[in-house]
Amino acid sequence: MKKWNSSTVRAAKGKMRLGCCTAYDACFARLADEAGVPVILVGDSMGNNVLGYETTLPVNMEDSVSAVAAVARGVKNAMVVGDMPFGSYQCGDDAAMANAVRLVKAGADAVKLEGGVRIAALVRRMTEAGIPVLGHVGMTPQSVNEYGGFKKQGKTRESANAIMADAKAIEAAGAFAITLECVPAELAAEITAALKVPTVGIGAGPECDAQWLVMHDLLGLNDSSPSFVKRYAELGDAARKAFSAYVREVAEGVFP
Repeated sequence: MKKWNSSTVRAAKGKMRLGCCTAYDACFARLADEAGVPVILVGDSMGNNVLGYETTLPVNMEDSVSAVAAVARGVKNAMVVGDMPFGSYQCGDDAAMANAVRLVKAGADAVKLEGGVRIAALVRRMTEAGIPVLGHVGMTPQSVNEYGGFKKQGKTRESANAIMADAKAIEAAGAFAITLECVPAELAAEITAALKVPTVGIGAGPECDAQWLVMHDLLGLNDSSPSFVKRYAELGDAARKAFSAYVREVAEGVFP
C-alpha cells in the first residue's frame, strides 16, 4: 500500500469515506497504521488526553514536535498531520511559518490550523511554500475561552453562514481538506456539498467525506466520551484489570 498524502486524501472525495483518528506516540500510531487508518492527527487534544490539562491551550510547540516525531517513527502508510498548538500561529505569519516548518521537519506530512477567513492568507502562504494544510472550522477548541466552553457552533443562520464562508475561504487558500467540528449535521452536509475538497467531521453528522475520532475515545481509554462518539473497545477497563492483577500477584508472591 502506498503512503497517504494530501493528493490522495483530496482524490478520495466522492469515492471512499475515510476513518481517521488521533495518536500521540509511536506505539498507538503503529497499531492504527497497521489497521489501515489513512490519516493520523497528532492533535493538540494531547492536552486533554495525554498531558492532563483541561483544555488544549497549554500545549506548546515542544509538546507537538516531540509527539509528531514519535508518531512519524511509528507509521509507514498513514498520513501524519501535526496540529499547530495555540500561540504557534497567532503570533505573526513569520513565526507561524517557522513553527509549521518545525513540524514538517519532525515528520508531519501536513499541518492543521484552526480558523477561517482570518487565517486564509496564512494558509495560502503555507501551501505556496509547499506545506500542505488541513483546515479546521466550526467549533475550534482553541477558542474555548471565547465560546465560554465547548459548545456546538452554527446553530443560527448567521453563524452557519459564517462557518460556510470560513470553509470556502480556507479551500480557496489551498487547504487539501477541512475539519468540521461540532456543527449541525445539516450544515456539515451543506458545506460538504459546496466544497471540492474533503470535509472531515467530528461531531458533525454522517455526511462528511471523512471522520475523526480521538484515539482515547475510540478505544475507551477515557472514563467518559462526547455523546457523538462510538467506543469501539473498552481498553481502560482492561488496563485497570491488568494492573490490578499484576499488583495482586506480586503482593501474593505469584509473580514472578
